[in-house]
Amino acid sequence: MSDTVHDLLARSHRLGADPTTTNYAGGNTSATGTATDPATGREVELLWVKGSGGDLGTLTEAGLAVLRLDRLRGLVDVYPGVEREDEMVAAFDYCRHGPGGAAPSIDTAMHGLVDAAHVDHLHPDAGIAIATAADGEALTKEIFGDRVVWIPWRRPGFQLGLDIAAVARENPQAIGVVLGGHGITAWGATSEECERRSLEMIRLARDAIDARGGTDPSVAFGAVRPGFAALPEAERHARAAALAPVLRGLASTDRRVVGHYTDTDAVLEFLARSELDRLAALGTSCPDHFLRTKVRPMVLDLPATAPLDDVLARLRERHAAYREDYRAYYERHADAGSPPMRGADPAIVLVPGVGMFSFGADAATARVAGEFYVNAINVMRGAETLSTYAPIDEREKFRIEYWALEEAKLARRAAPEPLAGRIALVTGGGSGIGRAVAHRLADAGACVVVADRDADAATTVAGEIGSADVAVPVAADVTSAEAVEAALDAAALAFGGVDLVVNNAGLSISKPLLETTDADWDLQHDVMARGSFVVSRAAARRMVDQGLGGDIVYVASKNGVVAGPNNVAYGAAKADQAHQVRLLAAELGEHGIRVNGVNPDGVVRGSGIFAGGWGAQRAAVYGVEESELGAFYAQRTLLKREVLPEHVANAVFALCSADLSHTTGLHVPVDAGVAAAFLR
Repeated sequence: MSDTVHDLLARSHRLGADPTTTNYAGGNTSATGTATDPATGREVELLWVKGSGGDLGTLTEAGLAVLRLDRLRGLVDVYPGVEREDEMVAAFDYCRHGPGGAAPSIDTAMHGLVDAAHVDHLHPDAGIAIATAADGEALTKEIFGDRVVWIPWRRPGFQLGLDIAAVARENPQAIGVVLGGHGITAWGATSEECERRSLEMIRLARDAIDARGGTDPSVAFGAVRPGFAALPEAERHARAAALAPVLRGLASTDRRVVGHYTDTDAVLEFLARSELDRLAALGTSCPDHFLRTKVRPMVLDLPATAPLDDVLARLRERHAAYREDYRAYYERHADAGSPPMRGADPAIVLVPGVGMFSFGADAATARVAGEFYVNAINVMRGAETLSTYAPIDEREKFRIEYWALEEAKLARRAAPEPLAGRIALVTGGGSGIGRAVAHRLADAGACVVVADRDADAATTVAGEIGSADVAVPVAADVTSAEAVEAALDAAALAFGGVDLVVNNAGLSISKPLLETTDADWDLQHDVMARGSFVVSRAAARRMVDQGLGGDIVYVASKNGVVAGPNNVAYGAAKADQAHQVRLLAAELGEHGIRVNGVNPDGVVRGSGIFAGGWGAQRAAVYGVEESELGAFYAQRTLLKREVLPEHVANAVFALCSADLSHTTGLHVPVDAGVAAAFLR
């Protein structure tokens, strides 16, 4: 890696670390330098610039587009004009240097045409506040003097690059520009100078906002409305958990989404105040914002103290109105060349006193949409403090939201995983079969809530799977209805609800009938029979609220079918679970909820139950060494194969996949072939 690239990446990471400096995947940085052209052996001048879709905070060398600077600047001579400037994105490909590298973004011209070795284009909250203020041009002059120049709104593209290059050429004293409705761009002779100038512009903008009362939300957002202040935290989270599955179901009318809940102070202050409705209706302005948040949010117009049933009814009304309004927005601006409408559901829902719910194709997209709307709140606060918030007009927003280049970017996305957009809760997920199931479902694209009585084990497994965008742990004892409800609430707050529940929590005590105590019987039935019932009841309630169907899978056992010695309590509890599958399949089918089961046998290696003493007990029953128990079980099967937790996990996945979309009430043996356990 060259020093030029090293310094560019380091600068990008620093600038991308603060979401108020630039939002996730927003903005771009660049640097010019020389390298040897392998084809000629001569030195050539190159531009390294963040490629399309990358994120400054996590940018790598592979995420940079590398272009020949002479070729890029030569495009000025063939530029066909602003009406055809989209064609220039394809032309960038003819300027690329060498194999690999990221695809050049629409902002490439901004970096390559400016006569400076280093360029930063950022979307800082304070900078966009000036860019979206009604008198932004005057504020730019007042705050920055002649060191920063105002450029009126222009859609990102080649012409904007020409405009910025002209400003830099004609204003040698300038260090950067404010782009109306959009953000800021700064440049410098060195990487250090460019970064220093970017941060100077942000600091001066922030200082100007603070000097006019920007730290007081009432200055920008007005007084707190009676009844709209934030509920106490416990009450707020309980209300959010009750609303999340319903909201997720509404937001999934056109396509299934995952949810994210945010109740930061910035959000709650905005939702409590008198200017909420006016400002929310104006929508966001920076293109990176509304591409992820949609043109405007859906806002509940009831106080936080309203009864839950009233809130739910009103949310359904507001959702129907939002869809009508969005369709009208599309029809006002679409023409024969516009892409089809992508969906009329909101990406952001604001509930005063409770918080913000954001939605996306996966948890990361939903979270980022919420982060962008927090950026937008900060922008509105700054613009209203300095002046009046005046974002770009609706027509311009539509042109970007349904831009052919944006459509092409969406088309390049990889096909979704089979369980993408689905939220799973796995009980007993901290070890053995539950751990394997949690990993398998996450590998297939699901968001996973790892529930286990052992909080440390749940945390370990969730960490193995990935970040909180993929898996979260919850401590849950399935014998407690309160703990189960709390676990489902945690799923709602983390991801918006639940679609797929795996009743896996279990234990076993192997004793002859005459030695089995009442406590032995009660414990095993409490965990497996009653516990599965409690989990299924809580999950089904939320699935019905969502209206998206769902899957409930019981990890039962061959022992629920085949009578074995010294096993009365465990076998009876597993038989109870097996019949619950049939009963619930019959009852929940009208809601699109499938209920199926898996009957494993002989899962010794990696099994929490066997490691907890069951293995030693069963080995004693069969007169073999505990270390040989897995091989013993394998030899009594038709296939002579040992069953592992991963094999059970594969069966769970199959039952939840689209391939078995019309299957419910089924038990799948995962026992390598035990003839006595064949279902009849």
